[in-house]
Amino acid sequence: MNTIEPMVKRQWILEGLDCANCAMKIENRVGKMDGVASCSVNFATKTLTMETDSSFPETGVSQVEQTVVSIEPHVRLLEKRAAAVSRSAAYSGMVRGNVQVRSHRKAHGHEHGDGHEHEDGHEHAHAGEEGSAHGHSHSHGEGETRRTVLRLGAGAAFAAAGYLIPVGGYWELALFLLAYLAAGGNVALQAVRNISRGQVFDENFLMALATIGAFAIGQYPEGVAVMLFYQVGELFQGLAVNRSRRSITALMDIRPETARLRTGEETRIVSPEQVNIGDIIVVQPGEKVPLDGTVIEGRAMMDTSALTGESVPRSAEPGSAVLSGFINKNGVIAVEVTQTFAESAVSKILELVQNASNNKAKTENFITRFARGYTPVVVITAALLAVVPPLLISGATFSDWIYRALVFLVISCPCALVVSIPLGFFGGIGAASRSGILIKGSNYLEALNDVKTVVFDKTGTLTKGQFKVTDIHPAEGVTESELLRLAAYAESHSGHPIAESIVAAYGQRIEANTVTDYNEISGHGIRAVVEGRIVLAGNARLMEREGIAFRQPGGIGTIVHLAVDGQYAGSLVIADEVKEDAARAISALRKIGVAKTVMLTGDASAVAEDVGKRLGIGEVHAELLPQHKVEQIERLESQKAGREKIAFVGDGINDTPVLARADVGIAMGGLGSDAAIEAADIVIMTDEPSKIASAIGIARRTRTIVWQNIIFALGVKAVFLLLGAFGIATMWEAVFSDVGVTVLAVLNSMRALRAPSVQG
Repeated sequence: MNTIEPMVKRQWILEGLDCANCAMKIENRVGKMDGVASCSVNFATKTLTMETDSSFPETGVSQVEQTVVSIEPHVRLLEKRAAAVSRSAAYSGMVRGNVQVRSHRKAHGHEHGDGHEHEDGHEHAHAGEEGSAHGHSHSHGEGETRRTVLRLGAGAAFAAAGYLIPVGGYWELALFLLAYLAAGGNVALQAVRNISRGQVFDENFLMALATIGAFAIGQYPEGVAVMLFYQVGELFQGLAVNRSRRSITALMDIRPETARLRTGEETRIVSPEQVNIGDIIVVQPGEKVPLDGTVIEGRAMMDTSALTGESVPRSAEPGSAVLSGFINKNGVIAVEVTQTFAESAVSKILELVQNASNNKAKTENFITRFARGYTPVVVITAALLAVVPPLLISGATFSDWIYRALVFLVISCPCALVVSIPLGFFGGIGAASRSGILIKGSNYLEALNDVKTVVFDKTGTLTKGQFKVTDIHPAEGVTESELLRLAAYAESHSGHPIAESIVAAYGQRIEANTVTDYNEISGHGIRAVVEGRIVLAGNARLMEREGIAFRQPGGIGTIVHLAVDGQYAGSLVIADEVKEDAARAISALRKIGVAKTVMLTGDASAVAEDVGKRLGIGEVHAELLPQHKVEQIERLESQKAGREKIAFVGDGINDTPVLARADVGIAMGGLGSDAAIEAADIVIMTDEPSKIASAIGIARRTRTIVWQNIIFALGVKAVFLLLGAFGIATMWEAVFSDVGVTVLAVLNSMRALRAPSVQG
């Protein structure tokens, strides 16, 4: 892997961005600037994200501003932050950092990362320019909404005067022209500006051409009325889009606004960005924890639902780790800060979810490619419709067929698709985040629909990764409690997880100075003198080495044998506990149609087979090294058919190569695990494998909603195109088929916010 030069990541809020087409144009134009490595405009969150190399000129920022304003004069740029992308390995690659190790996945039709965004995102923008979407008649903020309403009111008044006052000729034309300029002058002006820049096929051009054409054939009232109706529809469409955005961002309203910083005996309220690592903050009942840290004083119950989706509070006491976004239910606690605000869990989660729609799904790219060819074809068809029939059909008039062609043009705009589909995917991602499932892009959300094989790691994924004494087998003359006590004392100086599990099982205080002559025997176990007696604790090889006859118990797990003064005392069985919902997870996957479940582990075959049998897993492969796990994934890849996808579920720390190799990498991330967030495409924040079935359910619901929008929008347009061609549909119906369908599709997209429940 080549060393990549550190880049600078800049983000702006595009205040007033209500135009999906404009978002695509901005993404395309800024992405082509010298020194810009990548550019992405997230229409759902109104965010422009740009990565630049060291050659990016100082004047570049002003160039970006000029570019944005030239495309959208009403938009204001508010800089969100400037930060070195390379500031931490854990986060620099969160959205794009997996590209180099996973670029091969494009062969499977699963595009993402820089390759996806640079290539398809460019096409997406280009298609938007040529394929038409929203014009500049959208409302931009409350002030602009008021001005739009006033303009429309004035236009309606002039139109009413022209219609009701019994004047004719130039006076009638003058009144309707005033009405037209008040209602739609900005649309016509923007169409002229866009044509001068070579941007012909957009909604401004289509509406201006259709309504001016109506004036040209003497249909003044209809030309004005259609523009008024169009502008009112666009106003409602903007309101619907903004409502959808607010609903989505409300799901992620977990960013704390303030922190109570304690300095000496005083406490003052500051911004979380002002707090440093090592500072002490105070969190009172009802407040959000503003930064990650460790509790040093007090006790409280923490509501973690904003981060995990779990409703059951967890307790926090001195020594407990708490994360930003937790809500203190009761009690006052003091917390020593361990992460800056930029690196805190809440910041990473919010950035991850908000950037998720930068990785666009194949359905989105299909629609923009479709729009790229669709609108020019419709415009050419409209031109032929206006000219050919009057020349070929006896008695046909140019005015009648020009009107039909103008209706045809108004209908042609695929706005409903361009706006509602990104919002639908973003709604699905928002619903998943509310359930404690972080999905890094709509392409991964879409890929979940085709997952037919789910491969699991064992330790930390299906099991807790926490060892526990499950069986005690004392020899004759030794009680269970005495055997456990001797084992705990012998293991008390070891930091090994198995030793810690034995001490934890004993659960009593280890008396100081009772263990002497402690000695670890590599690969065998421990020799120690406990209360004057020589105690050996270790594996079967230790017993054989010391010539002690022992019995092998029947339990599944790691066996620790004990001998006291050369006499066999018994054995303990140490096993990793299976997670409570692991069996439910496998059952739920089977119910939703996942054909194959596989477990890969480095653990002993007997242990792996036991876990696999208890959970009902189809295939079990044990005693594997990381490279062997990759080989197993490649074997499964060779067996899959068509569009089928393979998901690998691991703990995100030692399974990075396999997470990268699978079509969809899912990490049991736990809260705030940098390694998991970096390695995987999807992160399960609660460490519950049953959430995988929930994620697939959300993906399927989102896909259903997206395709409902596609079929509904195209179906309505097809009907009205035919009606328009035969002279049945008027411009009123044409405008409804444009803005009305868009509003309905946007409202339908909001249903993606509600996640389905999946029961095992």
